Amino acid sequence: MDIYENNKTKPISGLDEKQQRLKYVRYLEKFHKRTIPLLKHPKFDIIIFIKTINKYYEELKLIPSARLDSSYLQMLENFVNQTLQYTSSYDEQEDKNFDNQKQSLLKQSNLLHKEKNKSNYKKDKHKKRSFTDGY
Repeated sequence: MDIYENNKTKPISGLDEKQQRLKYVRYLEKFHKRTIPLLKHPKFDIIIFIKTINKYYEELKLIPSARLDSSYLQMLENFVNQTLQYTSSYDEQEDKNFDNQKQSLLKQSNLLHKEKNKSNYKKDKHKKRSFTDGY
């Protein structure tokens, strides 16, 4: 299942392209922030997880998709697609163990956080050498 699959809606009237893009990005982030606590819950239940993800997907279908340029946003969209793919391909009889998919989603989430905060954690190596106050 892909977020573009059913998201062929026309742009919302009254909103320009930037506003629509911002709304789409905010919802992708909201989807991510809601999904991670479900995955980390100590009493994780796959059936509840799938129902909740499907509910979030129904909300996402109402928002028209937008072009994403940054690597963080593309990774975010890939996370949403991967989550939807795992939940749609789950079969109770065949796949009792969802741990591999769960670990994969958690790893993608950690990589997303790293990508988002990459610019904040840049270390200035020789800080003392570059500073001169004139004395």
